[in-house]
Amino acid sequence: MDQIYSAFTLFISLLVEAMPFLLFGVLLSSSLIVFLDEGKLIELLPSNPILGAFLGSFFGFCFPVCECGNVPVARRFLLQGLPTSVAISFLLAAPTINPVVLWSTYVAFRGQPEVFWLRIIFSLTIAITLGCLFSLQKDCRPLLKPSLAKRLTVLLNAKAQAKSKPIKTSPAANYSLLQSGSFILGQPGQVIKMDDALLKAEEEKQKKEALGRKFNLFIENVTQELRDLGGVLILGSAIASSIQVFIPREIILNIGQDTITSIIAMMVLASVVSICSTVDSFFVLSFSSTFTTASLVAFLVFGPMIDIKAMGLMLSIFKPRMILYLMVIIAQFTFIFTLSYSYFF
Repeated sequence: MDQIYSAFTLFISLLVEAMPFLLFGVLLSSSLIVFLDEGKLIELLPSNPILGAFLGSFFGFCFPVCECGNVPVARRFLLQGLPTSVAISFLLAAPTINPVVLWSTYVAFRGQPEVFWLRIIFSLTIAITLGCLFSLQKDCRPLLKPSLAKRLTVLLNAKAQAKSKPIKTSPAANYSLLQSGSFILGQPGQVIKMDDALLKAEEEKQKKEALGRKFNLFIENVTQELRDLGGVLILGSAIASSIQVFIPREIILNIGQDTITSIIAMMVLASVVSICSTVDSFFVLSFSSTFTTASLVAFLVFGPMIDIKAMGLMLSIFKPRMILYLMVIIAQFTFIFTLSYSYFF
């Protein structure tokens, strides 16, 4: 009975500590729907694939999403015809390199600042390296699901035709009843052409309707993410507290103190638990007294990039072979980086 009480106390403490960060992350990422013009931001991206890999890795500051939200954004990047390097580097770096996750990591590991910096350095290095590696693939369609590749082909052909045959239309052409010689009274002493007044009123109406749709989408997105990510957080906290209390401490200590097995164990745990990167720092913090620093960093680097939940979402974009490539390469880089740190520092 004492073990149950201890597990429940640890479970509640993890939830209380992590829930504000989850709520803040959901509100911030959902607010981008209202305040950020994604199309204009995409137009500013360079076409150079190498430079795109660097910028894609830092795009998490503009699109602060966890591994649940980065897949739809990366999908939009690909459908916009951006280089593969941008989409891949963003897909891997965004769950970690964003303000919410960095803040939560710093708060959780204030007593171990090296965990905070190593997470940033290793995550950026892996994301940029893989972005540059896949930039060699000029045409991303062989990597995509057949349905998405066909859709991308149609969109690219439509863009090419639009560039070759630009169509210029006057905004007033949409209003067949307008007559160029008609005027109405505006402010006292002011006369306005009727077509200009009607167009302005129509534009304001469309802006109000668009804002209303965005606000409804904001509410729906907040509700959906809180329902999905909240459930994952509760499940992850329950698993962490149960492992800490019910598994004999000798077993945990034996695994946690061995350099190689501890890294592998935490990478496997990260992929299985699939906890949101917004709160994974508080989850792994409960293992900080028994596991090595390198293994904690391995959890924080590998989990947001490759876990069961993320791989399931990636199947909506990539072929299974592509996901297997990503998983193997990321696992190798994470293991080599964290093992090197444990031996040299």
